[in-house]
Amino acid sequence: MSRIRLIALVLAVPALSLAEPLPPINLWPGAAPDEPAGFRLEPEYDKTTDKDKPVGGKRLIRRTNVTTPQLTVYPAPAEKSTGASVIVCPGGGHSVLAYDLEGSEVCEWLNGLGVTGILLKYRVPRRDPAMPWKHAVQDAQRAIAVTRARATEWKLDPAKIGIIGFSAGGQTAALAALYGDNKTYAPADASDTASSRPDFAMLIYPAYLANKEETALNPEVTVPDNAPPTFFIHAFDDGVTPMSSLLLCTELKRKKAPAELHLFPTGGHGYGLRPTAEPITHWPALAETWLGGLGMAAGRP
Repeated sequence: MSRIRLIALVLAVPALSLAEPLPPINLWPGAAPDEPAGFRLEPEYDKTTDKDKPVGGKRLIRRTNVTTPQLTVYPAPAEKSTGASVIVCPGGGHSVLAYDLEGSEVCEWLNGLGVTGILLKYRVPRRDPAMPWKHAVQDAQRAIAVTRARATEWKLDPAKIGIIGFSAGGQTAALAALYGDNKTYAPADASDTASSRPDFAMLIYPAYLANKEETALNPEVTVPDNAPPTFFIHAFDDGVTPMSSLLLCTELKRKKAPAELHLFPTGGHGYGLRPTAEPITHWPALAETWLGGLGMAAGRP
């Protein structure tokens, strides 16, 4: 075949078309559950100012004062969809949500793998100082159940629903995955008859899973016998201790649950998918291989 003919064939391959996200939907049919009596917040807003340091050379969105949790569905391209979907939980210390860095940009990356990304805007800031994860985990479990209940409508496979979380969102995703069908809230409507156990979990520099001494998992982190396959990324020099990943992965091993851990010597924290000079910046390729092995992701063109 001539070189000209080969180039013509390459140019004839249609570009992957990314669909626009669907309009956001409220996660709960009414007010979100278990809000403290008399709890009030100012309206939701982006907390980032010009004084805040960019990440990967770009500004980031840091949403706070979320009282109405929502889901935004980023459909996978029809020509590439595997039927898989992933609930995306941004981090932000249970104070804000890194809404683009660890949210919408992650959904777009998943779309490139034929996976539908479902961005979860969960409640921040924390309501309960003793259990700062409580309301976030309620929102995450509900998001999984709603996604499974609406799988046919959204053209998804109800047996291919995962969750990914970053930092505090990694804690949220981890606890939602470990608690599975042990819902942490009272059923709100028929959607809650659907399973809230994800089929796989991805924890990217997860936070707050280990105690302050870094010797054991926190009491709320309990691993069941049916924990889903779990993927971890962490840097050894992360100020948000990598012991969260190491200890949880060890406990998953004890329970004979599938797990894959990548611990890099350097890389820090809070990079999302944005490029850095560190080797850890290539973690998405490792995740793509892992997802492909589970039959969740299509190969890139």
